[in-house]
Amino acid sequence: MKVKTTNVTLTALNAALYATIGYMTFLGIFTPIIGVVRFWPGVFIPAVFATLFGPWVGGVGAAIGIFISDLIIHGNALLSLTVGVPANFVMFYLIGYLTGRRMRRRTAILAAAAAIVLAVLFVAVRLPWESGEEKVWILIGIITLPLLLLMGALKGKWTLYQFASTLGNAAGSLIVGFGVWGYSQFLALPSGGSTLPIVAAYMWIAWTFMNQIPFLVLLGPPVLKACEAALPATLLRRMSE
Repeated sequence: MKVKTTNVTLTALNAALYATIGYMTFLGIFTPIIGVVRFWPGVFIPAVFATLFGPWVGGVGAAIGIFISDLIIHGNALLSLTVGVPANFVMFYLIGYLTGRRMRRRTAILAAAAAIVLAVLFVAVRLPWESGEEKVWILIGIITLPLLLLMGALKGKWTLYQFASTLGNAAGSLIVGFGVWGYSQFLALPSGGSTLPIVAAYMWIAWTFMNQIPFLVLLGPPVLKACEAALPATLLRRMSE
């Protein structure tokens, strides 16, 4: 019972920090051209909670946090419950699950790198290239890839976190992209758009993955390192290789 109470407290803290910091840092920026999905630097917060305290704390806290922030920002509870909530739960549950497993360091690096390369190629092939904004996010992906590999080489203990964050982010981005597109086929989006073409899904997938991966990869490890000093037993249990 004591463990369950602690997990509830941690989940609530995760949700509160995610909603608050996410709202304070998204800067009013949304997907270029089609809108709806926002810039989201606070994504590293539930990733850290998932890594430290497990998939349920990370996933449920993120789901609650994104729902709160969605209500504040666009007010569409149905869209949040059908897309944002499941996308965040799956993403951070996967991060917590994968960081709790033992995996060879080389396998983790290659898998994370492959996920980023595939995401960049997906953007390059599928988007219509009617404007230049998408090129910015491809550039971010290209820059992030060597950074991820470098950090994996220099900080081996964070390789598994980077791998899990990359795959979790990919899964969440797919749910967001196809979920928002599917929603638009039946109901109007907060931006007013409806029955959007499938290319909109590709753009949302690309935007979500590319705008979140730098914050996951670059901010997660130093925050985890800081937590390691305060919570060594927890980190040793969750991050041991």
